[in-house]
Amino acid sequence: MNLKMDTRDLNGVTVVSCHGRVMFGEEATSLRDNLKQILALHQRIVLNLSDVSYIDSGGLGTLVGVYSTARSGGADIKLCGLGQRLQDVLQVTKLVTVFEAYDTEAQAIAAFRGAA
Repeated sequence: MNLKMDTRDLNGVTVVSCHGRVMFGEEATSLRDNLKQILALHQRIVLNLSDVSYIDSGGLGTLVGVYSTARSGGADIKLCGLGQRLQDVLQVTKLVTVFEAYDTEAQAIAAFRGAA
């Protein structure tokens, strides 16, 4: 498995930093399971993807599924640190209209403060 995740809390927002690849299989399953555990306890999550080198359709599907679960449960997930490749993928797949994405972690956290 080539995906590592670090979790920390900043100003009432849970930040999950991903490192590596998000691909169909172990990585996507690990991401989904980890985020579902976090969603059971926290309502505001920033998913920092600045250190993600690759994401495939299975990884994107996992992000959409977890985002949908979060929203239906009254939680929210914001993305940050998208590289050019991931920005392009979100643009082409029209998922850019689904996710709130920010350049930096600080901007994503601030967006929660603005929404509160």
